[in-house]
Amino acid sequence: MQREAMKAIIRNATLVNEGKQFQGNLVINGSYIESVFTTDEEMPEENYDYEFDATGLYLLPGVIDDHVHFRDPGLTHKADIASESRAAAAGGVTSYMDMPNTQPQTTTLEALEEKFNQAAKESRVNYTFFFGATNDNAHLLAQLDTDKVCGIKLFMGSSTGNMLVDDEQTLKQLFAQAPMLIMAHCEDQQIIKENSENVRKLWGEDPDVSYHPLIRSREACRQSTQKAVELARETGARLHIAHVSTADELTLFDNAPLDINKKITAEACVAHLYFSQDDYQRLGTRIKCNPAIKSKADRQALREALNDNRIDLIGTDHAPHLLTEKEGGALKAVSGMPMLQFSLVAMLELADEGVLSIAQVVDKMCHAPARLFQIKERGFLRPGYRADLVLVRPQTPWEVTPERILSKCGWSPLEGHTFNWKVEQTFVNGQSVYANGYVNDNIRGEALEFNRS
Repeated sequence: MQREAMKAIIRNATLVNEGKQFQGNLVINGSYIESVFTTDEEMPEENYDYEFDATGLYLLPGVIDDHVHFRDPGLTHKADIASESRAAAAGGVTSYMDMPNTQPQTTTLEALEEKFNQAAKESRVNYTFFFGATNDNAHLLAQLDTDKVCGIKLFMGSSTGNMLVDDEQTLKQLFAQAPMLIMAHCEDQQIIKENSENVRKLWGEDPDVSYHPLIRSREACRQSTQKAVELARETGARLHIAHVSTADELTLFDNAPLDINKKITAEACVAHLYFSQDDYQRLGTRIKCNPAIKSKADRQALREALNDNRIDLIGTDHAPHLLTEKEGGALKAVSGMPMLQFSLVAMLELADEGVLSIAQVVDKMCHAPARLFQIKERGFLRPGYRADLVLVRPQTPWEVTPERILSKCGWSPLEGHTFNWKVEQTFVNGQSVYANGYVNDNIRGEALEFNRS
């Protein structure tokens, strides 16, 4: 049961919001931000139920992750809504958008509603779900609740079951009729198939994982992404390209600032910004994902694109598997890794390295998802917005160890790494869901709402 709404104040924090960084105080009233003051401003005398001294801490809007796979329902041996939302809370992620390739797939209105019902019972943070497009469910798109559903997920590369949409007429119909944003996984399946056959001939049935970027090649990404962009331009659809992984694809995007008029947008995922193919030697299949992690030059290009707005936001593609499922090589080990819990601190590490500023981390992980998906009252430190907040402490070295990992799969490719930023406390709708290393399992998030009417 959730606790009764209270009035609280966070004092003496360094607030980062909308390109600005300043010392200040933030007042929470119930589930909303009531007011924000700089330390130079005079505040009214009030009594608070709780006071948080945030001296030395940075106060950010909660992270909104537009790309997670929580495996619920049907694959809950490796993750579920309860476990992964706990990991989210511990990582400063206050809202997520879950993908449809579960069992059953989220390709019917009934399966979609069941996910919302399950999240209402189990999710410690806020939630919404993508509806999965198939070759035969375009007729359902008009029935989707645009105030409740974040978008339509389109697999233009290999996927689970029947979720690969490869019929040309269906693709055109989906783009023409989509009532909301289409988020596309773009890898050309025919190119991948040919590459797989060639790799098998040269290096055997299951070559080393380092060959994964040759199978899921840059050309497979480029051609598929180009096709999606052309369809979007033809039809006027809003298109969001998931997990861009190559420098080649970046030429397809413009550097206009993100607003409602920018109809073709791009996501970079933490793994592609953090790792390169040189890391296969050290981490093996732990960093095998689709699309594949590619060269240092690609990683550098993606990082640069964060600064000029060709990449609009940062997600994780959080995709837990058991380590036993990661056994094998480039063709047999499953693809995907858990990244949610450590995404914010990983990107703050890049800020320390000068890759981008802390304000840009906040923009790409908090503001941009709210803008792109038109999320109601979230993603900013503004009076009248929901109090989804995270307090992080700089210059506090700590190591990623198995006992710290809250994802149900129980491992991370970041194990053994020392971060210098630490998530101290996370608030969801004004309630402290994570503090002092513990998740408050009595808290439940809410379904995200969208301003699209």
